Parts: sequence; C-alpha cells; structure tokens
Amino acid sequence: MAKDILLEIGLEEVPARFLRAAMNQLLDKTVKWLDDSRLSHGDAKAFATPRRLAVWIKDVAEKQEDINEEVKGPSRKIAQDETGAWSKAALGFARSQGVDPETFTFRELSGVEYIYAQKSSIGISTESIVAEALRNIITTMTFPKNMRWGTHDFKFVRPIKWIVALWGHDVIDFEITGVHTGRTTRGHRFLGSETEIAEPTLYLEALREQHVIADIEEREAMISAQIAHLASEKNWHIDVKEDLLEEVLFLVETPTVLYGSFDPAFLNIPQEVLITSMREHQRYFPVLDDAGQLLPYFVTVRSGDNRSLDIIAKGNEKVLRARLSDAKFFYEEDQKLQIDTALAKLENIVFHEEIGTVGDKVRRIRQIADQLAVELHVTPEQATAVSRAADICKFDLVSQMVYEFPELQGVMGEDYARKAGESEEVSRAIFEHYQPRFAGETAPASLTGALVSIADKLDTIVGCFSIGIIPTGSQDPYALRRQAAGIVQILLEHQLSLTLEQLFDIALNIHQNLRNMKRSCDIIRIELYDFFGLRVKKLLSEDLRYDVVDAVIASGFNHIGSVVARGHDLMKVVQSTPDFKLTIESFGRVSNLAAKSSGVAVQPALFVEPAERELYASWQAATTEYHTLLTANRTAEALALLSSLRPAITAFFDQVMVMAEDEAVRENRLALLAAVDQDIRSYADFSKLVK
Repeated sequence: MAKDILLEIGLEEVPARFLRAAMNQLLDKTVKWLDDSRLSHGDAKAFATPRRLAVWIKDVAEKQEDINEEVKGPSRKIAQDETGAWSKAALGFARSQGVDPETFTFRELSGVEYIYAQKSSIGISTESIVAEALRNIITTMTFPKNMRWGTHDFKFVRPIKWIVALWGHDVIDFEITGVHTGRTTRGHRFLGSETEIAEPTLYLEALREQHVIADIEEREAMISAQIAHLASEKNWHIDVKEDLLEEVLFLVETPTVLYGSFDPAFLNIPQEVLITSMREHQRYFPVLDDAGQLLPYFVTVRSGDNRSLDIIAKGNEKVLRARLSDAKFFYEEDQKLQIDTALAKLENIVFHEEIGTVGDKVRRIRQIADQLAVELHVTPEQATAVSRAADICKFDLVSQMVYEFPELQGVMGEDYARKAGESEEVSRAIFEHYQPRFAGETAPASLTGALVSIADKLDTIVGCFSIGIIPTGSQDPYALRRQAAGIVQILLEHQLSLTLEQLFDIALNIHQNLRNMKRSCDIIRIELYDFFGLRVKKLLSEDLRYDVVDAVIASGFNHIGSVVARGHDLMKVVQSTPDFKLTIESFGRVSNLAAKSSGVAVQPALFVEPAERELYASWQAATTEYHTLLTANRTAEALALLSSLRPAITAFFDQVMVMAEDEAVRENRLALLAAVDQDIRSYADFSKLVK
C-alpha cells in the first residue's frame, strides 16, 4: 500500500529572490532520490512561503522494486585466460555487480561470446531509508548565500526553526541542528498559530486555517484577481511587472491587495523616477491612466487579511511620502550640476583598472561613434549630433538620482540634458544608447542613438576581450553576450551596412591608439568573430532549422543582414520547393570535385565538350548579377539565380568525364567546378542541409 510523504522545513524569513529556486531544488532532489531508490510514486509538488519550504509526494511505494536483471560483461576472450581462469577484468566486473564469478553465464552476440551476470536484489522498505534520505536532501541543498547560527557548523539559507516530516500518518524521525522532526507547523506569524498535520493530504488546508496559502500558484492567482478587480472598480491601469509580482509573491503568506495615494505635487518629477522609487524601495505597483500617465496612487500587497486596511494604507502612504521627498530632493539638486562638471567627475570613476576610467571609456565611445558615422556617410548635422551624444552619454552617472537608482541611468541623462539646453536628438540618444538593455527590448529608434549604442557596447566587449575577460559557461560578469546581441539587433533593425570586420577594426585600432594593449589584435579579432558567431547562430536558431542555420553560417556572417536574409530565404525554399533537393545534390557534386582543383584559372580554349562550354557560359552569365544581388541583400533573387545553374550542372556531369586522362583538360574542368563552387559557397554550405 502506497503512502504520501510530506517534508516541510520551517525557517526564519527567507529573501524572496531565493525562494523559487530553493523550492524547485527541494522538489528535484526529492524526486531524484525516489527515482534512484527505485521507489515508485505519484505526483510531486513543492510549496514555499517566506517562512517555509515544503514538498509533498503522493503514493510513494512502501518498498523498493525488486531487481532481477542480466548485465553483459567483457568478452569471453578477455574474461578468461588460456587455462580457463578468470582474468582481472572478469573479477572486477564481478565485484562491480556484486556477484560470484562462478555464476557467470556465456552467450554469443554478433559472433562474439560474452559473460553475463544475473543480478537479483530484494527491495527494502521505504520506512527504513526515508529518514536518512530526507535529512541528506536538506543538508545538501545549496543557496546563493548561507548562514550559520548558534554553535552549529551547518549552513543553510536561514536558521531552521521546525521540521515536519510525515510518512502517511507517521512522523519520520531525524534531527538537524537540534531541531527534531514532528507534525507541528506554524501558521501566519501574527494571524495564525501552531497546528498539527495529521497526514500529508491535510497539509494545505491546515495551513489555510492558520492564514497561510502555501501553494504559490494559488497565491499568485489571488493577487492577480484582486489587482484586476481593483483596476476594474477604479478604472485604473495597474502596471504589474512580472519581476515585481514574482518578488511580492514570495513576500506574503496570505495576500490582500490594497491601495493608497500620494501628493499629486510629486507628479512634477519625471514619472520614471516615481515609479522606480515605488517599485524598488516599497515594492508598490504604480497606477496609470489610459494614456500611460502616472496617477497619484499606488497598489501594494499585504501579508494578512483585510482588517484595518485604511490604517495599513496610511502607514504605507507615510513611508512613500518620505521616499518621494528624497527623490524630489535628489532631482532638484541634480539640476544644479553642470554637464561639464559631471564629465570631469567621470575621470575619477574606474570602469576597470586595466581598461581605464569612465572618462577614458567616453573618449573611446566618441571616437568609435565618429568613425561609424564616417563609414555610413551620414550628414554633417547627424555627425555633429552623434559626437555630442557620445561625449555626454555617461554624464548622469555622477548624479544623485542615478547613484540612488542605477537603473535610471540614461533616463535621467535624457531629462537633465534636455533641461540643460541640449537638442532633442542628443538628449534622446543619451537614453537610447543603453538600448536594448535586455532580450525583447527594442533597439534605439534614432540613428544617433543607434551609433552611440553600438560604440558603447563595442568598446566594452573589445576592452574586456583585450584583457582576457571572455564569457565562459555561465560566467559573464560584464554582460558581454547581451551587449553583442544588442549590436546584432541594432544592425538588423536599422539595416546598417556595417560589417563585423569594420566594427572590430575600428574598435581595436582606437583601443590600440589610446591604451596599452597586452594581447595581440589578431588573436582578439578571431575571438570576437567566434563570439559574435554564436550570437548570430542563437538569433537564427529562434526561427530556422538547425541545418539551415549551419549552412548559412558556414558561408560567413561578416554582414549580419546578409546571413539573416540568406537563412530565411533558404528556409523558405527548402520548405516550399520539393525538388530543391535535386539542386542540393547538384551543388554537392560540384563541391566534392571542386575540392580537387589545384587552383589554376579556367581556360575556355581547353573546353572539349559542349556541356562544359554550356556550364561555363551559364555561370559567366549569372555570376556578376549574382554577386550584385548578394551585395544588395536581395538574397531570394540571388538564390533563384544560383539555382538556375542546376540544368547546366546536371548536363555537365551527365556528358563530361571530369577526371580526363589529359591533365590540362582535367585541371581545367576542375577549375570550372571550383569557380562555380565558390559562388555556391558564398551563399551557403549546402552539404549541411538535411535532405
């Protein structure tokens, strides 16, 4: 008969940002132990509140499954010597399987005799192993930060206050740091009390009676429903960001939504400042009108019931008033700061000890942005705007507001620059040059913002690579992957003709001129190509088949717009043209033989067969236009023109003996195929396509 297992770890309040990962870890560890222990079970679910982590496994078998299996060992030739004695390999196999060598049997497999061991094991009871297993699950959990308490050496995310461990109706007996398991849990810190869990199926209801909603999905649904009801009732738009909702979800045990207000006079401050202060300091949801403008209200979630909500609201209003007053003070003081004074202060802020100060970085950004503007042949007015935006793009980093709220960098720069008399284009570019900040965010809308953004991100990437800071695995402290992806996104959305080669050369030359480079530029350039190649591959893989991605990447990704267009157009043809596989086969035959060419030039005078003259004529008629189309990024037309060579290629292979006895004729035919293959490979490596 199966029973349920319940494990609850009661804790001091755990930081909200740790809880979901900890909850999932507890679930994964418990399920893995059950599976590894051959214990069949039903559904498993984990729970978390600020004061507890819990897992409930339904229908766990009362004993392990019995083992009765046959395991193949080494071949008989290896297992026995000439006298028939067991070799070291056979004896080692016996030990690993826990069997006597004399019980080995022999069986032939594919003409070779192997030894086999029969393994049998009677499963032991769950009750006899569950205590040690659960204790081990708890003690091996890991967290971003740990604590020790009392005189204990044991570390955990927060001190353990109680442990509930049940096997059906029975308590699973063990202890950690002097805390013994039992069936007593604790309810809401102020509204609830201790209560006993008779058996696992009663866990959620027992906590609910003590004002604790342990199920995170139920809590989230309650919060969302209450916010939606309030928004409908007041005709508000309550701006619910997923990351804030996630944090609030793990700050409360019984959620009750309430609202408050603040002095409308604070609305004279940019609403981004007010919203950031509410979200970051108080975990409040801002209230907007239909036009997206901030209203003088806020929404928050209380951990408790709906009693005395008016008093709770007034307390929150009082705290928020102090926060917004601070923001107002910072905002007013910042406007006294001159841009030139702020720029001078950047000389004292170290970006990286080996790369220089933020002032050094700004000078590099300016030079990179200026050179990008030259490459794109922008107007003189546009070039002036790019230079000015690059010069002052970081000045707000020394403002009090950005010091208090780093996420407002760029936001405050735009506002302060506009108030200081900078042009709208330059002011907006200060905000835009941080875009895209994350996956899914739009690229800068203006060309000025786009060029300064590329310059800033490129400077960081090249600077880090130049001192050996290259992302590996999950380590990317300077968010270089995100910044490279941002550059790729900007190039695509603005359809810029800049190539990666141009970008790398510009940035490397400027770094080399302005600072001492410890690593070879040639090596850095190779590393940068590989790094950006992975970003391009990731981008293409979001929409295209893996083989199409591999095919177009193999032909180069120096021009981002070209590789993306080639990938999408090739994908369309592969999916919509059934006989395209014949074209792929033709291109494959060309490539296979082209590899044997010695590199000599094609000599039409050496052609003997009409079919080779026809292929040469077809290729000559197509190649110039083909490359013109590729350069113009008209990749669908280029692929169609390339595919039009298939009949001539087919006739060539049907009627021409490529590997002729005459060496000159043979080399000339191989040279023709090599010339055609060079054009084919400039579009994609078609051999990588799965037919």
